[in-house]
Parts: sequence; C-alpha cells; structure tokens
Amino acid sequence: MNAPTRPDPFTLQRRKAGGGTAPLTQWGFANETDRLTDVLLGSPAHLRHMATSSLSRKHLRESPCNIQVAQAQHAELVSAYEHFGVRIHMHSPEPELPMQVYARDSSVMTPYGAFITAMANWWRRGENYAAIRSYEQLGIPIYDMVTAGTFEGGDFNVIEEGCVLIGCGGARTQEEGARQVAGWFADEGWEVRLAFIDEYYVHIDLMVVPIAPKLTAVCLACTEPGIVDWLKAKGHEIIDVPFQDTMALGCNFMSLGGDRVIAPTSSQTLIGQLKARGFEVAAVDMSEISKTGGGIHCMAQALKRVP
Repeated sequence: MNAPTRPDPFTLQRRKAGGGTAPLTQWGFANETDRLTDVLLGSPAHLRHMATSSLSRKHLRESPCNIQVAQAQHAELVSAYEHFGVRIHMHSPEPELPMQVYARDSSVMTPYGAFITAMANWWRRGENYAAIRSYEQLGIPIYDMVTAGTFEGGDFNVIEEGCVLIGCGGARTQEEGARQVAGWFADEGWEVRLAFIDEYYVHIDLMVVPIAPKLTAVCLACTEPGIVDWLKAKGHEIIDVPFQDTMALGCNFMSLGGDRVIAPTSSQTLIGQLKARGFEVAAVDMSEISKTGGGIHCMAQALKRVP
C-alpha cells in the first residue's frame, strides 16, 4: 500500500537555480486545458472602476461601471464554477485593494508552485503581498518572485505542457520582467516564446487562450502572424474570435477541461463554435464588471488541474 503523499512545505523561494525544480505533489497543473479542480478568485467586495488600461479608461469616460451590477455578475461567475464542481478558494478581501478581483494578475500558478508577480500600477502592488498570504494559508509554496521590472499574470500563457507564451506590452509587463520569467522556465526545460504586443491589448490572454488540447482561441485580427504560425506548426486548430468581440473581452474565457468552458455571453461567435464542437458552455454576463479592465480568464488563477 502506497504511503499518503506529504504536502510540500511552504517556502518563499522553491525554485532551484539553473532548473531541475521538482513538481508539486498536491497542487499545480501541466497545462491550462486539463480538468480544473481548484481555482483562486478575488472578491469584488471593494471593487472600484480605475484607469488601469486604455480600455478601462474609455469605459470610465463614456459609461462607468455599475459596481452593484458588477458584483452580481461576479456572483454568477462563482455559481458557474460551483455548477461544474470546481473548489473555490478566495483571496481575503481588503478595502485597500480595489482591483483584487483580477486574481490572475498578482501571481501565477505553475507545476512547481506559485510565483509572485510585480504589478505595474502602484495602487495594485499590495495585491502581490496579499497573494503571498493566500498561498501560505493554502499551503502552496512560492516558486519565486519577479524582481526585474514589472510582470503581470495575464502575460503568462501556458499553451501546452512544457510550453509557455509570455506577453510583453511594455506598460503592464516590461521586457525585463518578461525575460526574467522566461529564463526561469527555459532553465526548467520549457519552450518559451516572447510575444511583444501593443500595450493597448493589455495582456496576451486578451487575444490568445487555450480551449482544449491542440485547440486555441485567437483573435487573428490583432495577433502577430508569427504567433499564429507557431501555434499551427504545433498542430493547434485555431478558433478565430472577431476583433470587436475581443475588445469586449470575448476571447477571455476559462477552460475547465473535459470540454467545458465558462465564457462571456457577449462572445457569441466563440460560444457558437464551441457548442458546434460539443462543448458545454456556461455563458455568464460580464458586461459591467469587464468595464473595470478584465474578463473571466483575468479573474481566475487555476490552482490544480488533473488529467
């Protein structure tokens, strides 16, 4: 009879210099398309509409977010995860952290532990420290912390096992931070590709998000052709998300594995394509909360996936 797996001890730097870090025994995942069992979310309890990007500034000028409606929409998102049997873990809400609902930005979960990012906006940097507390409470060790320039979690895009696409727009993720993270995973033996994007698009997960093995949603209108060719050379089928839908965060959805997806109701082209392929899609209205700067993928940090 096998002995029960012992939890990995919490540490603030688990990464082995030069590579060779052992995968975690109880947390983590090999890719972003296996079956999601545990997810980390942030509370919208103290949400405010702030100018975090050109998209959120545009909404702030023209039609500011109705916070109460946004909070109700987030509650519907939580219900969708519960419907699919995903265990939900929450950051402790803090009034000083009005953008903490975007749980993907402040940290990144990996097979080796979570790494803590370095937020670009000064009013969000406290989220990094709060994330450390969350991982300590969960018993998830820290792989490392970004120290060379800014880096945000929406720019770490695991395309398939051992392969990551790292976005770099300059405003939210700087090249120095992107290259530091790229170096860590190259040392671990991963294939790493940098995607230099216009800062208007905020993070790479606004335009490229994996759906299932060898199936990826991409906004072809705003994604560098070289990235598209790279994905196709790996055997990925591309579902094109129209530019207008992408700008409304329509390419920012969450794959739950097992042909199940949570997507924004506004992304009708994507939802239609997924249903035609036999996917179960939970469509959630994100129209108000997304005005504050992010979508469904931005609001979730996968903690554990299983094949």
